[in-house]
Amino acid sequence: MTIKALVIAGFLVLATRAHAQQDFSQVEIKTIPVAKNIYMLQGAGGNIGVSIGPDGILIVDDQFAPLAEKIEAALKQLDPGKLKFVLNTHFHGDHTGGNAHFGRSAEIIAQRNVRKRLAGDLKIKGGLPIITFDESLSVHFNDEEIKLLHVPPGHTDSDSIIYFTGANVVHMGDSFFSGRFPNIDLGGGGDVRGFIRNVEDAMKRIPDDARIIPGHGPLSTLKEMKEFHEMLLETSGIVERALAAGKTLEQVKADGLPAKWKSWEAPTLKTDRWLEILYKGLAKK
Repeated sequence: MTIKALVIAGFLVLATRAHAQQDFSQVEIKTIPVAKNIYMLQGAGGNIGVSIGPDGILIVDDQFAPLAEKIEAALKQLDPGKLKFVLNTHFHGDHTGGNAHFGRSAEIIAQRNVRKRLAGDLKIKGGLPIITFDESLSVHFNDEEIKLLHVPPGHTDSDSIIYFTGANVVHMGDSFFSGRFPNIDLGGGGDVRGFIRNVEDAMKRIPDDARIIPGHGPLSTLKEMKEFHEMLLETSGIVERALAAGKTLEQVKADGLPAKWKSWEAPTLKTDRWLEILYKGLAKK
């Protein structure tokens, strides 16, 4: 196994251990109407996008494996039709953990690096994407074109943004964390500067009146995405200047961030961790 593969495997093991401590029996799957025939499911892990209609059901991401039956029940309450497709926005387990369960009857589609990353994890058994693409793909389903667009390395090297063209809904995956600091997986092909560029490019492409499903956080619009972009620019700028001044990571953490960004902390990603991601990512040339 290569050093790169070991780093990725280590990330996945740590993520698995962290979430193994979570009591999934207490997780409630919440259904949130988005637009037309599109819904968002919130539980634990990444937000799930859902399309229901005459062709059946399509979902974007599927959270953790222990939640698969709860997710299935929530889908049945929306529509008794058959699940036909699962689209993965990237390879992390809080977005692909249900693949093995749902992949028994549905086709899993993802950018080719998702399959590559999952196939390299010895703990993954089943649930690999069977349809992969390089840069873009369209699925014509439930009377609309659903576009999948691979973006350059940002959150990982396997990220896709998904646009429901008829409903005017965009699922950003973990290229957008609404109202909170994002995780950027530097060991999984992630890139801090690339992440910021991807957000900027997405804001230029997304229609002003679109509804946006973030990878984590509440249902959003371009307003929240612009606030996210502002946070990225300001906090990365602080760390860029600290690096130019020769400060160590410990000094950067001690300096912290302006108080206005305190509310952007999440239980799984505090300010210190965000500063560490920025410092290590921006130190790379």
